[in-house]
Amino acid sequence: MNTPTVPSRARLIDPAVVGTGTAPHTVLVEAGRLRQFAHAIGERRPEHVDEAAARRAGHPGLPVPPTFLFCLEMERPDPWAWLADIGVDLDTVLHAEQSFVHHRSTWSGERLTFASRITDVTAKSDGALQFVVRQTRVTDEQGAEVAELSTTLAVVRRGTGPDDEGDTQ
Repeated sequence: MNTPTVPSRARLIDPAVVGTGTAPHTVLVEAGRLRQFAHAIGERRPEHVDEAAARRAGHPGLPVPPTFLFCLEMERPDPWAWLADIGVDLDTVLHAEQSFVHHRSTWSGERLTFASRITDVTAKSDGALQFVVRQTRVTDEQGAEVAELSTTLAVVRRGTGPDDEGDTQ
């Protein structure tokens, strides 16, 4: 019986990365980006694309759709550098799961700070599949918590069997 092995080029993610994080980054929530996002998702309500309509509806600016926080999280100069830092090639990554816990609504004109850390690393199938969970805390300019984001990425290791050592695709 052949026992699968993990070649050095497909090394496992070290569980010691749990607890490590990225430097916080702050993003201005821009009305133009929110209008583009509203268009992309088919949002037609005036308060989501017109600031005057948003104010008439009681909002201080254009409302931020719940999932847009993930877009803002990606506003750092190199949003995937943390994967390279833990030895993961972006070509091996699949989006597995995402969730949001919102503590309050957010609007255009706000400055939000995103602070992320890795909270879990698990392996399945003798390391052929690993999961990395990253939690992100979102705060406003006063430091009050706005939301918590959770992202799970699946890292697929090809060539994990003894007959596949030369497989690099």
